[in-house]
Amino acid sequence: MENIITERLIIRRFDENDWMDLYEYLSDEEVVRFEPYNVYTKEQAMEEAIYRAGAKSFYAVCLKENGKLIGNLYLGKGEFDTWELGYVFNRSFQGQGYATESARALLDYAFTSLGARRIIAMCNPKNEQSWKLLERLPMRREGMLLQNIYFKTGAQGEPLWVDTYEYAILKNEWKLDIDRNK
Repeated sequence: MENIITERLIIRRFDENDWMDLYEYLSDEEVVRFEPYNVYTKEQAMEEAIYRAGAKSFYAVCLKENGKLIGNLYLGKGEFDTWELGYVFNRSFQGQGYATESARALLDYAFTSLGARRIIAMCNPKNEQSWKLLERLPMRREGMLLQNIYFKTGAQGEPLWVDTYEYAILKNEWKLDIDRNK
C-alpha cells in the first residue's frame, strides 16, 4: 500500500521503530479504557510495533508536518466484502479532527481500492467520542447489541459483558455522501 496523504496527515504502514509513540498512547489508561487490552508496558509496545509492522490491517496515522505517530486505524477484512474499522488515538491529539480526517481517507481507500462493499464499526455505548466520530463519517447506527462482548473479567473470573453499538456504511452510501459534499 502506498501512503495515504490528507491535508494534515500521512496514513502509512507501521514500522517497528514506531514503538515509542505507540507506547505513549497505549500506556494511557484513559485511551485504552474501552479497548480489549490493558495499558501497555514499553516491552509490550515494542512487540506490538513489530507485530503491526507485519500486519496488513493496522495503519499508522502520522502528522504530515513532523511525522509523529498520533494514533492508529484498523481495517480488517471479513466475509462478503465487509470490512471492520477501528481506531485509537493519542489523547493529546484527540478533539482536533485527526480521527475523522484519517478514517474518512481510509474508508475512501477501502471503497475505491480494496473492493469493500460494506464497512462496519463497533463501539461501547458509553464511548460517546467514538460513536460521534462514526456518525460524522457518516456511518449509520444499525443497532445496539446487548451483552455482546467482554474484554475483562471480574474477581471470580466471570465475564464482564458489555453492550455495543454497531455502525455501518455501504459503498453506494459513501459515494452519495462524497457527491453531496462536492
